Amino acid sequence: MKLSDIFIPLAVCAAALGVWEWVVMSRDIPPYVLPAPSAILERLIEDRELLFSSLLVTLGVTLKALLLATSSGVALALLLAQSKWLERALLPFAIVLQVTPIVAIAPLLLVYLQPDNAVLVCAFLVAFFPILSNTALGLASVDHALQDLFDLYHASPWQRLIYLRLPAALPQFLAGLRIGGGLSLIGAIVAELAAGASGQGSGLAYRIVEAGFRLDIPRMFAALALISAAGLAIYGALTALSYYLLRGWHESARERGE
Repeated sequence: MKLSDIFIPLAVCAAALGVWEWVVMSRDIPPYVLPAPSAILERLIEDRELLFSSLLVTLGVTLKALLLATSSGVALALLLAQSKWLERALLPFAIVLQVTPIVAIAPLLLVYLQPDNAVLVCAFLVAFFPILSNTALGLASVDHALQDLFDLYHASPWQRLIYLRLPAALPQFLAGLRIGGGLSLIGAIVAELAAGASGQGSGLAYRIVEAGFRLDIPRMFAALALISAAGLAIYGALTALSYYLLRGWHESARERGE
């Protein structure tokens, strides 16, 4: 990775924040309408203990949901890859869970589950399908020439899985993992908002609801900034993992111009 790949996005972000600060100051916009970045940073420092403890709660739920979605999504994809009729029988249920809005599911889950468990289930549901579908697609996208080669050497089903299908599915799985990482954070935030509306919870979304009730707009933006930073960190970590696992043999990890 080149230094320009890091410097250019940081420079654009700094320029955007500078324009934001200038607009707020030049037009004398009150902080309860639109706080300046400096006011948001000041509130972030003042409330650092409260906000960062809430960040840890949200990140804990997000990572647990992503781990559950990854393990169950890969396991189900492997199961579906073994039988076409099993895929036709189970895949519609996964699609139903995916297309149902999580905003509609979250209040219902809060009726049947404890708030912490409901938040975890919501984050799991939105991250599960991308990992399942991408892994299943990767397992099915095996080069026919390689399949013929394994047939020629009379490879066992286990050898086909370990040495052929899993390596072929790895790029698709990692793409689904990057999508699922962001979606698990979104699911956690949505569920926390629903739980926060009921007066329960301690994550960042609950702090946003709390700040909204108090018209504390700078704290609301500070919590939003932490959510954005968490999303960028998750995506960056999963992108680095993808690059590490795919470099040297897959086109998606090669530098442009190589």
